[in-house]
Amino acid sequence: MTQVMTQEARPEERPTKPAILRGWRRKCPNCGNGPMLKSYLKVRDSCPVCREEFHHHRADDGPAYLTILIVGHLLAPLLMFVFETWRPSPMVLIEIFGIGTVVLSLYLLPRLKGAMIGYQWARRMHGFAKAG
Repeated sequence: MTQVMTQEARPEERPTKPAILRGWRRKCPNCGNGPMLKSYLKVRDSCPVCREEFHHHRADDGPAYLTILIVGHLLAPLLMFVFETWRPSPMVLIEIFGIGTVVLSLYLLPRLKGAMIGYQWARRMHGFAKAG
């Protein structure tokens, strides 16, 4: 016997795109005002503004994998282009692209973590399904 959810029993929809964008800005996906992170990558237990709970998020290694994927896909073709066009010495390439890799990774990692938590919140994944 299949059970059909009535309109009253169905939880309200949470828009995914705004939640991801708020997470990218490292803000609460629910209210968009409260900070989600209390240090570089440490997620708060709850939003100080709207009290939305974050302690049950499961971002784990996802943001790191996405960071590696994005940085690699951006800098590898750029490295090939620079090398083929200007033929700089290997030490110059190591210095420039080493610094670029570190800076881009440090910029992307907390933003991707916030976006991933925003996505989980919008899709009611893990413990976010319990919240209203």
